[in-house]
Amino acid sequence: MSHPGFDGRDDLMGSKRVADRYLKREGLGEGTYGVVYKAIDTKTGQTVAIKKIRLGKHKDGVNFTALREIKLLKELKDPNIIELIDAFPHKGNLHLVFEFMESDLEAVIRDRNIVLSPADIKSYLQMTLKGLAYCHKKWVLHRDMKPNNLLIGADGQLKLADFGLARLFGSPDRKFTHQVFARWYRAPELLFGTKQYGSGVDVWAAACIFAELLLRRPFLQGSSDIDQLGKIFAAFGTPKPSQWPDMVYLPDYVEYQFVPAPPLRSLFPVASDDALDLLSKMFTYDPKARISVQQALEHRYFSSVPPPTKPALLPRPPKKGESLSTKPMDFNPQEGPVVLSPPNKLRRVMVNRDGLDGLVAEKVEGGVRQKGEDTSQSKNIPMSIDVAAAFGSKPPPRPTLNSADRSHLKRKLEWEFEPE
Repeated sequence: MSHPGFDGRDDLMGSKRVADRYLKREGLGEGTYGVVYKAIDTKTGQTVAIKKIRLGKHKDGVNFTALREIKLLKELKDPNIIELIDAFPHKGNLHLVFEFMESDLEAVIRDRNIVLSPADIKSYLQMTLKGLAYCHKKWVLHRDMKPNNLLIGADGQLKLADFGLARLFGSPDRKFTHQVFARWYRAPELLFGTKQYGSGVDVWAAACIFAELLLRRPFLQGSSDIDQLGKIFAAFGTPKPSQWPDMVYLPDYVEYQFVPAPPLRSLFPVASDDALDLLSKMFTYDPKARISVQQALEHRYFSSVPPPTKPALLPRPPKKGESLSTKPMDFNPQEGPVVLSPPNKLRRVMVNRDGLDGLVAEKVEGGVRQKGEDTSQSKNIPMSIDVAAAFGSKPPPRPTLNSADRSHLKRKLEWEFEPE
């Protein structure tokens, strides 16, 4: 299999031929279950991205995660969803061949050389929601929405990628694992351990991405599940039973001290009224009342001035592999709300002043604050802690599905075909 312009010299210049057809180039990154590298399709001359999935020792020699991704992507054909071109086994690994995308939304958000106008933000969010709406129309939950899984092509088009955790939904009694999404993008019902959920979890993650576009930094940076809930409640107020009746029945429910919600405008000072209204509907606590993706696309935010920027006119982020220009973010740590129940798990989310490598939980003896502590909840409680701004070190890494979460998922996904 050859193509005009390709000959043996490609192999001598550092490329490696994979399964005859593809010339392997540089690596592009590593996902939850495999590595991704750039390659040339010698049959068409097209640049592609190949995801190599390590099969390892699996029951019956099959990686069900990869099979699910292949099956779903064969069904999902949309301009805002990554295209699966080919799939083949090679040297004990499974290779998925995708269209090549130059960059991703995380690169756009982090690059301080890029100025995002309100119209640009509207365009990126609209493309994200269009891809998600198509998934939900096909009864598919993505379950791993985050900026670096939203890829951007040379034409500025944004596409949803990495469907390794995606699942079909719709059955009323179907139970799933709650250990999905990177923590910063997990909906509160997942953090409270629910096993039954629907498209609302993707909507919450999309809202986190919307907030990240507005702020140019991750919005809710929790260091643990309990801290993540603290960050959420500090931002939007502790939910009342009237706001979310089913909350108290969730498996890992813990009562938090009531904190009133600060004005949303104080968290997003540059956002338009329409943007704030949409954001508040996407961040609704009760998943039954949370706006759907299709309803979000029909929100007046997208029909108001300015119109979304055309994809081809969006500011171009660096191509994958090029360095990013980053800038430290604001650092203003304050405490979050207190957990009120059960009594033996009373905690107050505070900053670890010694290492500041995240947030730690401190016991409140007897459930009463110590004398001299500030009990005011009227302050603006920050949603993220930036180590770089405080000590000149690198910012905290984005959370991924690793350690306990990843081990749990691997056990479930590798040895049970019935998906969670």
